[in-house]
Amino acid sequence: MDACNALIVDDEADIRELIEMTLLPLGVSCLSVENLGEARLLLKRQPFSFCITDLRLPDGSGLELVAHIQKHHPSLPVAVITAHGNVESAVEALKLGAFDFVPKPFELAVLRNMVATALRLNRGSEGRPGDNRPVLLGKSGIMAEVRALIAKLARSQAPILIHGESGTGKELAARLIHLSGPRADKPFVPVNCGAIPEHLMESEFFGYKKGSFTGAAQDKGGLFQAAQGGTLFLDEVAELPVQMQVKLLRAIQERAVRPVGAQVEVATDVRLLSATHKNLAALVQEGMFRQDLFYRLNVIQMRLPSLCEHPEDIPDLAEAILDRLSQESGGAHPRLAPTALAVLRTYPFPGNIRELENILERAFTLCEGQVIQAEDLLLPVVENRLRSSIPVPETSGGEPAMEPLISPTDSEPKTVPYPSAPVVNDLEGYLESLEKAAIMRALEASRYNKTAAAEKLGISFRALRYRLKKLGLD
Repeated sequence: MDACNALIVDDEADIRELIEMTLLPLGVSCLSVENLGEARLLLKRQPFSFCITDLRLPDGSGLELVAHIQKHHPSLPVAVITAHGNVESAVEALKLGAFDFVPKPFELAVLRNMVATALRLNRGSEGRPGDNRPVLLGKSGIMAEVRALIAKLARSQAPILIHGESGTGKELAARLIHLSGPRADKPFVPVNCGAIPEHLMESEFFGYKKGSFTGAAQDKGGLFQAAQGGTLFLDEVAELPVQMQVKLLRAIQERAVRPVGAQVEVATDVRLLSATHKNLAALVQEGMFRQDLFYRLNVIQMRLPSLCEHPEDIPDLAEAILDRLSQESGGAHPRLAPTALAVLRTYPFPGNIRELENILERAFTLCEGQVIQAEDLLLPVVENRLRSSIPVPETSGGEPAMEPLISPTDSEPKTVPYPSAPVVNDLEGYLESLEKAAIMRALEASRYNKTAAAEKLGISFRALRYRLKKLGLD
């Protein structure tokens, strides 16, 4: 192991000595100074593996040292010691680029965990042979910026709020932040906050002791314990009920949780990432989300763009999705016909990348041969210039049921309803109802012989089987 040395900046000799004694068992030698000026001189003279600075120094603020290190030694992790409860200063330090912060009076275990995590930054934690790491695809400038931000955020322990529409890949971004940082060899625990019943939330997050309630036959750790040393990802964090928000805030502040039925708290060491498609700031104003929790979660905000903001990435995304589908099925890799790709480029994708995956999975099953045609996509929006090549549903009178939703002169898609169409939530739902009706008529006409029904519908047996399962008719 390479020799590690830390720069300790604090005007209290006993604090400096305590930190040195704590880091010595980790194989870290320390050089200690008591003010900013001496710290800057040492940083010029030699490299360091890590730096810990008090917030209040005789000749300035520790925040000045954080800014200095970010400018002149950006690869050097620096942590700030803050007075207990001084949340504003801690958040400011993280925004300036501090790796982490330690509240006074600090637990020695918390200090050791923090330093051990920071030292892993420079020990090849960002990539190991054999990693099957997911990739954030896209050659557009906006996606290049996202990847660069992920690489930067991975070097910090600051809480990050990932904002983006549904289907933009928020969990993937969180996972990449985890895998690119010093906690990569520890657990990544994702949890959908909207999927946990409110009465189970406390026990799910913090665990419980045997006998604490009916059915608690043995001790059980919660999500914080499962993510120990790693990352806890709170997806759809806006769905947390207010009472749970209070308890989560305490767990973040104290870096400890109390299992249901326990008398003492259990120390935790997790990095917290959260995500939402909602406007948390607006929810704070409406009293639906606690301002103090929002302040702690939103230290750094990362926004993921919707797919319509980088349509130039659709070909690469589609190719990767089809490659995965062919590998999973063991079949040949189909290609997109030019007309199909043109339709995808003009579709607004309200469901973003997740919707693109669903569309291509359906087309992968429906297509005949090795080429996915535009009609295999079954999109509710088609481009006017492809009107002749894409079938349009007809009314009982034989006339086209709807006009194309995009014309060459339109700057925005327009929706034109089917004549006499029933009231439905969306066009996709209405098209699905038409599809169900057509399939049922074919099945009834063929006395439920699926092979004969597929012939009547003009599709393959495999395509019919897929549609039956997808529509819940199997």
